[in-house]
Order: sequence, then structure tokens, then C-alpha cells
Amino acid sequence: MRRLPVYFLIDVSESMVGEPIQMVQNGISSIIKDLRTDPYALETVWVSIIAFAGKSQKITPLIELYSFYPPRLPIGGGTSLGNALEFLMNDIDTSLQKTTLEQKGDWKPIIFLFTDGNPTDNVDSAFDSWNQKYRTRTNLVAISLGENGDTNSLGRITENVLQLKNTDSESFKKFFKWVTASIKTSSTSIANTKQDGLLLAPISNGYLARIDLTKKIAPKTDDNFAVLLAKCQKTQRHYLIKYQKRLSPSEFKELDLNTLDYKLVGAYPIDISYFDLTEGEPTQTMINTADLTGFPICPCCGNQFGFSYCSCGKIMCTGDEDVAKCPWCSGEAHFQTGDGNFNVTRTQG
Repeated sequence: MRRLPVYFLIDVSESMVGEPIQMVQNGISSIIKDLRTDPYALETVWVSIIAFAGKSQKITPLIELYSFYPPRLPIGGGTSLGNALEFLMNDIDTSLQKTTLEQKGDWKPIIFLFTDGNPTDNVDSAFDSWNQKYRTRTNLVAISLGENGDTNSLGRITENVLQLKNTDSESFKKFFKWVTASIKTSSTSIANTKQDGLLLAPISNGYLARIDLTKKIAPKTDDNFAVLLAKCQKTQRHYLIKYQKRLSPSEFKELDLNTLDYKLVGAYPIDISYFDLTEGEPTQTMINTADLTGFPICPCCGNQFGFSYCSCGKIMCTGDEDVAKCPWCSGEAHFQTGDGNFNVTRTQG
């Protein structure tokens, strides 16, 4: 039986930390569960997951449905889409079976690209290679998760660019059912017609929209979230503090103005795989603490203050100790609550 390779190329940058990455992970599990009930998919579909942030990593190699176990998705720094595409092209070259005189090769692979932000690397070389050698050999569907994705860039590598308008749990559930239906429709078509064109399920209910690529959309700055890297004083574990942009009516109602700040979403422990997927030096982009609303407890040890600022320029946690030791620079100091504002370094998001 000829294989139908299905790739999930998933953005795992810092802005995905928390609920978004969990919903994607749950969505992949639901896709696999539903596909296993379809006889055509069960016979033909093989699945691979590639995660990308500043770097790319093959989380699951191509494997048949009945052997696939949904993995835990990591988090990394940056959104290197060009690097991800290079990684995917290399995997297509090495993992797909080619047609020979003795046997038919794999069907044209289907690739679902999920991203919620803008590329942070130079994509031109990778995009050129993709369009010249791989675009006609694959079926790529690019989905912007929310309104902050750079659909202009996605439109350079595929005509199938979609936007998940809302990123609430119900919209994600409907979206992953649509992905499942699209894979089932394509695998059934292959079984019945022996043609490997992409057959996407109908788009309805308003949660998902096809982007009109004839209309140029102004590039957006990926500022929907402010994410900060911190380290636990007690456990030495790293964690991310995530804030979401919020517009609120000004207290001066007669001016009809909005005020901008970033509201705390939560703090999330991360493991060493974060740095495996993060490329280059830390970003120099800053945000002032006056623009941040809410400060977390430490998610690793429960210290009351999960956002304490050391003179070395790093964020750590502190509790009721008289003297705290910075887990970044090993410096010792007495911390106290301050009234002033200061700039802190943001991650790439």
C-alpha cells in the first residue's frame, strides 16, 4: 500500500506557551483518534510532527497511524520559519519513498503548518528553494492561529492560507475537526481515484477563514504577547512569564482614547528543550514594567514573588528569605518591593 505522508509543522515559539500549545497538543491527539476510525486513513496515512522555534526539531518521524502516540510539544525561542522549511525539505528528501521501476512511491505529502506570529529569520533563500523544487510536489496548508500571523509571508509558499479567527477552546476543537475531515477526504479520494490532489473540507461557521492573497495585508508587528524568561531561585528551573496585550478605555472619556498595557496570563515552567529550540543571542527588545499588569508567583517552587529583578538584568523568584541568591549570576542581595519602573528584556515570542 502506498503511503500518504501527513506532516504537522508546528510553531512552538514562546507566544504559544500555556493554553495555545496545550490546545494544539490536544488537537493532534483528537485528529489521530478520529483518523483511526476511518479505514482509508488507517491504510494509507503516515504522520510526522516537526516543531520549530528558533531551531527545528523532528518530534515524531513518519509513522503509521496505529503506531502513532501523540508526543508532548516543547517550547523554544523565536519563530524561524525559513529554518523550519529547510528542515522540512530535508526530511522530505530523506524520509519519503520515491517511485522506481519496481514500485510506486509515496503519494504527494500533505503539510499543515500552524503558526501564530511573524518569522524572525531571513526566509528568502528557503522560500525560493521551496517554490522551485517542492511546492508542486506537496500540498501545503498554512494556518495563522489568531490575527497576529504574517499571512503575507505564508502566501509566498502556498495558495492555501487560512486564519483561525479566534483562539478559544471551542474554535480550536472545530478547527481540528476540520483538519481531520480534510485528511479523511483526501485519503478517500486517493483510494477511489488514485489521484493525490488536496481536497480540503468545507469551511463554515465563521471560525476559520481563507485569506484572499490578491489583497496585500500590511505586515504586523508580533506584539500581541510580551513573554519574559525567568529562573527559579530554589530549583534552578527556568520558566516563562506571559502577558497579553490589552486595550482599555481611557479614564478621560471625553478624549475617546484607549490605553495599552499587557495583562498577566500566567507563568509556566519550561525544560532544557527550550534552549535546544532557541537560536542565537537573547533579543534586546525591552518592555517597561509600567506596561505590565499583574505579577506571578513562581510556578516552580511557589515563591510569592515570581518577578524579582536582579542587578544582572535577569528575572528570578524570591520569597521570605533575608538574602536571596540570584540563580543567574550567583550574586546575593536583599530584595524589597519597589515603586519605580524599569525596562526588562522580552523574548522573541
